[in-house]
Amino acid sequence: MIKQALYILKNQGIVGMPTETVYGLAARIDSPAAVEKVFATKERPFFDPLIVHIASKNQIPLVVSKWPEAAEVLAQKFWPGPLTLVLPKNPRVNNQITAGLDTVAIRWPAHHIAQELIFQSGPLAAPSANKFGKISPTTAAHVSAEFPDLFVLDGGSCEVGIESTILEIKQVNQKTELTILRPGMITYQQITDSLRAADISWKWVPLAEATAPGNFKHHYMPTKPLIYVQDLGKFTKEPGMMELVLSEKPEIASRNLYAELRNLCEQSETEKIYFIEKPMHKIESWNGITNRLQKAASILL
Repeated sequence: MIKQALYILKNQGIVGMPTETVYGLAARIDSPAAVEKVFATKERPFFDPLIVHIASKNQIPLVVSKWPEAAEVLAQKFWPGPLTLVLPKNPRVNNQITAGLDTVAIRWPAHHIAQELIFQSGPLAAPSANKFGKISPTTAAHVSAEFPDLFVLDGGSCEVGIESTILEIKQVNQKTELTILRPGMITYQQITDSLRAADISWKWVPLAEATAPGNFKHHYMPTKPLIYVQDLGKFTKEPGMMELVLSEKPEIASRNLYAELRNLCEQSETEKIYFIEKPMHKIESWNGITNRLQKAASILL
C-alpha cells in the first residue's frame, strides 16, 4: 500500500493519507502539478494556504527558514502530534502552498502510516481530504465516499478527530510573539506551561484577521443544517430535528465529532441537527470542538 502511494506521489499524483487528526489529501511539496490537483480536487480557493507535513527533524530546513527557540521547545513537547507551527518559510517552498505568504504552516503527524509515507516521499502538503468547507474525514471510508477515484491509505479511525491547533510564532524586534490561529486539542494553557517550564520569554498576541486553514466564518459544514444552541430560551425543537450528543470527555468528543455528524446526516428522518451548549463546553479543553461546531452551524442561537 505504501509503495503504491509513493508511486502515485512520485508521478505528480495525490493520495488520501491518515493522520491522528483527520485524513489528508497529500501531494509532494516539490510537485506544483500535484499541489494544483489538491486545490482542484478539494475545490479549495487558492488564497487558503496548506499545511506541510514532515516526518523527521531533518526535514524542517526543507520547509522553514528560521527555527526559533520557542518552536524547538514546543516541537519537543508536542511533536509528533496535533500542533501546527507557522514560521518563516524556506524560499524554495511553492508559493501556491503558502498562498503567497512569507510564512508556512508545518506539522509532524503522529500516525505511523503518515510518518512512513512522509519519511520516504519527503514533506507533503496535505489539507483535509474533503470538499472545501465540508465535514472533515476521520476514516478511509469517508474519503472514498467523497472521492471514489482517489487512492487512500487506510489507517483506521483518527485518534484525535479534529484538525490541529495552529500556532503562529513571530520574531518582532527580537521578541517572540505567539498567536493561536486555530484552536485544537493542544490548548493555550498547555503551550504556556511548556514555554514557562523552558524559561522562554514571549507574549501572546490576540487573533486579528488572519489567513489560516479553516479560518473562515463557515467551515466543516454537514449536509443537513446544524443549529448551535447557546440560549435554550430561543430554541424550539421541531419535527425532524435530531440532537448531536457528545461525550462529556473532550478527547472522546473530538474523536467522534465528525463521524457523529455524518451519521446524523445519513439518517432519512433527519431534517436538521441541533447541538446544545452546556457550561462544561466553555472550558478551554473544549475550544477546538466548539470552534468546529460554531463554524459548521447554519444558525447560532
